[in-house]
Amino acid sequence: MSKKKHASSNGIVYSTDPNYAYRHDEPEAQDTLPPAQQQLKVKLDTKQRAGKTVTVVEGFVGKDEDLEKLGKELKTKCGTGGSVKDGWILIQGDYREKVLKWLLDWGYRAK
Repeated sequence: MSKKKHASSNGIVYSTDPNYAYRHDEPEAQDTLPPAQQQLKVKLDTKQRAGKTVTVVEGFVGKDEDLEKLGKELKTKCGTGGSVKDGWILIQGDYREKVLKWLLDWGYRAK
């Protein structure tokens, strides 16, 4: 027998109230802080990457679209690959000095 998953997890199966509307408790998208208020950290990481070095930028507060945009700009400036995962920007290789310089030039607070 298969188990059915119900859309509502709060236990309401049926309501006799004609004006009842099911509320979804979805987190609201957080607005992106201006660059001067961002506190970013740039570091080097090799854990769980088969010894490959990766420059990590973490601490970005804002929408995923803006994080993706910043990650794309940094990857383009470095001329290398990378990705954006779990709120981190991962850039392949050791580009700490370059990334830090560009972030400071763009008005971000980074260390």
